[in-house]
Amino acid sequence: MNEKTTLEIIAPTVEEAIAQGLAQLGLTADAVSVEVLDAGNKGLFGLRKPQVRVRLTVVPPGGAIETKPESTPAPRREAKRVEPKPEPKRVEKKPEPVPVEKSEPQPEHDALLNHTEEVVSKMLHLLNLEAQVSAHYGEAERDDRRNIHVDIRGNDLSVLIGRRSETLTAFQYVASLIVGKETEQFIQLTVDVEGYRDRREKQLVQMAKRMADQVAKNGRRQTLEPMPSGERRVIHIALRDHPAVKTESTGEEPYRKVMIVPKED
Repeated sequence: MNEKTTLEIIAPTVEEAIAQGLAQLGLTADAVSVEVLDAGNKGLFGLRKPQVRVRLTVVPPGGAIETKPESTPAPRREAKRVEPKPEPKRVEKKPEPVPVEKSEPQPEHDALLNHTEEVVSKMLHLLNLEAQVSAHYGEAERDDRRNIHVDIRGNDLSVLIGRRSETLTAFQYVASLIVGKETEQFIQLTVDVEGYRDRREKQLVQMAKRMADQVAKNGRRQTLEPMPSGERRVIHIALRDHPAVKTESTGEEPYRKVMIVPKED
């Protein structure tokens, strides 16, 4: 079964949305099919500029239109027998094989992923933000439930992250509730904006290891700044196999912190 790549775009006009999508995919218009999901409106009381939402689906290689081979012209019947002049031999050039890039197999883009992209796109639309949304499955959890990762990319999206990613965490929570309610199943979403969570996770791991080395060296516990539960989990995982220190959470939300303590304690 061929896997289809889809991309949803929000923009002021259909033409701009298609142009952004083709630029994002690096394809031409004949390589995708376009579906207008929302023709756009002026918003509440006509105060917002209209926005449209379209979905671009990459046409699989097998869906391309096959070219018919040229038919061989029928030989002419000459009224008189005339010795034909020898024609120069035609050398047919064989088409060069197109190099095929090997890509890692990706999970099927099923109805749940499509619905997740639609929900997140509508939420961005209500916030009057233009962005591209793509969803894919993450690794299976212990109870075999797969986490859905949603990647949002666009310009001027820092407002969606907020201080200490508080806005992004709230956005992620609301999106999880909506998708779960509409699909009648438990949904765990991880929403990322322009790769922010990956960058933040690397910073947290580096900081955790640096603080752990200080605790192991001087034997004094260290308390980190208040963090959301997701960031505290990154600290716990980063140091769970450390030979000299262990981690504990202390305090109440939203000021709950991680303490790094020597294992002798």
